[in-house]
Amino acid sequence: MKRFYIKLLLCCMACVQSNVDTCAQSTEDKEIKLIIRVDDMGCSHATNTGIMKTFDRGIATSVEIMAPTPWYPEAIKMLQEHPDIDVGLHLTLTSEWSNIKWRPLTPVPSLTDERGYFYPMIWENRRLPDGALTEHNWDINEIEKEIRAQIEMVKKDLPWLSHLSAHMGCMNIDEKTSALFKQLAKEYNLDIIPEEMGVQRFPSLGNNTLPTEQRVSAFIDALNALTPGTWLYVEHPADDYPEQQAIGHPGYEHVAQDRYAVMNLLVDQRVKAVIKDRGIKLVSYADLVKN
Repeated sequence: MKRFYIKLLLCCMACVQSNVDTCAQSTEDKEIKLIIRVDDMGCSHATNTGIMKTFDRGIATSVEIMAPTPWYPEAIKMLQEHPDIDVGLHLTLTSEWSNIKWRPLTPVPSLTDERGYFYPMIWENRRLPDGALTEHNWDINEIEKEIRAQIEMVKKDLPWLSHLSAHMGCMNIDEKTSALFKQLAKEYNLDIIPEEMGVQRFPSLGNNTLPTEQRVSAFIDALNALTPGTWLYVEHPADDYPEQQAIGHPGYEHVAQDRYAVMNLLVDQRVKAVIKDRGIKLVSYADLVKN
């Protein structure tokens, strides 16, 4: 008889746990999660300060840092002071701006122009006569050499680095570069790839000339239309400093104006209120692999 009651008790406990698990799963299925990824940290002082404001006062959850850029040391210092921020490495093989350039960390002549700078673009762009990487005989071994150097430097500076991403689509040139990206991400334990985890892209807000008010309105409309699941919003906030006003390239001369509007959107109180009211859960890349 005693064994009977023990079995009955265990059965009841199992049923309760099953109901709890089912309820938890049901709640999770109805959740709306949102990653706010801010890119290009290190490319300018204005980018560094603007990005930090989107964490201090706004809704940013993950940041991408670029290793070969001139303001990388300041970016590292800022992030080391905030080890709670989720950081990804924005692998970089281009230098697109007209008035400021950067070079690779390693000797990789097949990836650079005659001055030793990265080419402006990955693919041909008629507005940029300086050429694109794919217009030259790039070497996959040199890409691997440079990418490894970037990964190892940033992992040393920021041991909590969680993932990789690709600036200007540099790791999607062809099947070889895509395979290399996945190989290195796995090798360095940085293989959080949202596209392979069911994460959906946040709807586009329109062109990058919209003033802040129109962006806020469009963003709020998009937030209100989100359905359950995990969404990824990627943008490039920055302060509107004179330094940033000098940055641009043919076809994209309003960089400071655009990125300042992005920063203002990401710290807007109305946006934060809608996220709270809808119960949208802000998450990072690192959260995607947490139990």
